[in-house]
Amino acid sequence: MWVKLCCLLLYFLALFVLARVFEAVAWYESGFLATQLVDPVALSFRKLRTILECRGLGHSGLPEKKDVRELVEKSGDLMEGELYSALKEEEASESVSSTNFSGEMHFYELVEDTKDGIWLVQVIANDRSPLVGKFHWEKMVKKVSRFGIRTGTFNCSSDPRYCKRRGWLKSTLIMSVPQTSTSKGKVMLKEYSGRKIEVEHIFKWITAHAASRIKTIYNSEHLKEEWNKSDQYRVKIYLFANLDQPPAFFSALSVKFTGRVEFIFVNVENWDNKSCMAEIGIYKTPSYILRTPEGIYRYGNNTGEFISLRAMDSFLRSLQPEVNDLFVLSLVLVNLMAWMDLFITQGATIKRFVVLISTLGTYNSLLIISWLPVLGFLQLPYLDSFYEYSLKLFRYSNTTTLASWVRADWMFYSSHPALFLSTYLGHGLLIDYFEKKRRRNNNTDEVNANNLEWLSSLWDWYTSYLFHPIASFQHFPFDSDWDEDPDLFLERLAFPDLWLHPLIPTDYIKNLPMWRFQCLSTHSDEEMLETFPDSESDSDSENKELFSSDREVSEDDELNTFHRCSEGECRCGIETCSCASQYCHHEPCERKARSYGSYSSAGDMEPDWSTWPSDMLHCTECVVCLENFAKGCLLMGLPCGHVFHQNCIVMWLAGGRHCCPVCRWASYKKKQPYIHPQPLLSEPPS
Repeated sequence: MWVKLCCLLLYFLALFVLARVFEAVAWYESGFLATQLVDPVALSFRKLRTILECRGLGHSGLPEKKDVRELVEKSGDLMEGELYSALKEEEASESVSSTNFSGEMHFYELVEDTKDGIWLVQVIANDRSPLVGKFHWEKMVKKVSRFGIRTGTFNCSSDPRYCKRRGWLKSTLIMSVPQTSTSKGKVMLKEYSGRKIEVEHIFKWITAHAASRIKTIYNSEHLKEEWNKSDQYRVKIYLFANLDQPPAFFSALSVKFTGRVEFIFVNVENWDNKSCMAEIGIYKTPSYILRTPEGIYRYGNNTGEFISLRAMDSFLRSLQPEVNDLFVLSLVLVNLMAWMDLFITQGATIKRFVVLISTLGTYNSLLIISWLPVLGFLQLPYLDSFYEYSLKLFRYSNTTTLASWVRADWMFYSSHPALFLSTYLGHGLLIDYFEKKRRRNNNTDEVNANNLEWLSSLWDWYTSYLFHPIASFQHFPFDSDWDEDPDLFLERLAFPDLWLHPLIPTDYIKNLPMWRFQCLSTHSDEEMLETFPDSESDSDSENKELFSSDREVSEDDELNTFHRCSEGECRCGIETCSCASQYCHHEPCERKARSYGSYSSAGDMEPDWSTWPSDMLHCTECVVCLENFAKGCLLMGLPCGHVFHQNCIVMWLAGGRHCCPVCRWASYKKKQPYIHPQPLLSEPPS
């Protein structure tokens, strides 16, 4: 995860450097930067009209170029970047989609239930022609879509009862605008009552209703009162301009940021004394001033701060974001980071996509799960101060020059998605090249694996886990009501060579019981030396022969005795010695259970059985290395009850033999614990 995060940060750094390179190239070829101001006098009439349309100012009654130029100057300074974006948007012949409503519920969900947007709906009455023709309607849709206004068509033939209830008996235009200045307030529907069915007149009607929601100041006294007033809005944006009404983009933003930012229009057209403006730090018009608790910020002085809907929307989102904005940003970053797995993973192509799908599912699931408690905490009332401090941090960080560069780069790359995708692909191919080179230097075999080899290994892994239990889910000890696992019975019935070898993790080994072998009484080394004669070599050979012969006889006698119990035949053997100790109480059987490997190196050393776990069988010999337990050695027991040297049994299990060397019981499965028989208490003498 950290590797992918570093790769993503490196990619963002490359995008930042590439944007600066593009600016340098544009400056070298044309001699200007995107932040350089443009003199409207040098522009043609077509370019001036394009600027006014992008800002949302009507120019139908201005036939002269001088009047159009003055209107551009009154609405705000023009930069090279804004001019380039406006011309590019005009040349792009993209058709904007319009919604066709199917009935009342569809209309209610999209129009009346939408609290933060403007809708323009053309209602077509039964057996009537539309109010706006097809050509003019498409032109209207393209014009208003620049300002985030959504459009649709409601045909009354699909739901005549709803049209009658609404009073839509003739074809008309309906506009929906939020009625209050609070977030998620009521929506009011307004019907077009003009006589002229032209695009410019309809657009003026839309902008007039949208501008009516903005607070307008006409004199200096009202400005002083509003400037010094403290209310619920922590962020306010003022437009000081000599205009009849604010631009359409400014009105559209006031609807979009309802409840978060207050938009105020200061009309200085008839002001004789502007000393009040100088007192608050406003020395020129037009000016876009952002008023926050931290101070005053003049919009338009940094990179990418154009007088347009898109630029100001990006600026205000960074200062006063919603929770949904942060969620979408985190979703984009997480998915970009997850797609890095396609290039970091080496090997077969199918393997890359399988790992990518797994990573996408995991990362998106973790993202959604992590956002749920965050949303819950934000609803708590005593976290309001935390929320305010977070917004204060956003405002401090996003009013810097670096933040303006980041916003400008975001607008540039989002308007050129092909460039963004190509740079991401190139960055991924570079990561793939260096990762492949690094693994080849480490002699990793998976770099040269093809699709068939990887699919074969994937099938082996899948079938192994399908037909064998996953040991990591069955940690020892595990209390189960089913003592005899049916999987063991199925494995005994199957042919071992025909089944795939199980891929059983060895993490259960650390949960097996371990302890040290202790003795009750020991003799000193001097006493042990005194018991042996000087001719140690001869005595050792004689003792070995005697020990081996006695052991064979003893094992035969005990085995015969073990099979001849006084209560009947006890069907058990050496490998299942726990059966004798658990169910047979005959003295030879009990002795056999206690003497499982019970030959110690010294006959007078009695093991301390109190240090042993209660469910372990008593023995003094390891059947793996065939050596007796020495005092202080580390022992380990299996679920079946058999005990071995810790090193011996760990090497046995780590080698892939996940069963007991004595009884073949699976070393990762729980078994009914062995209970030592309690000795019968003798009756007290009378």
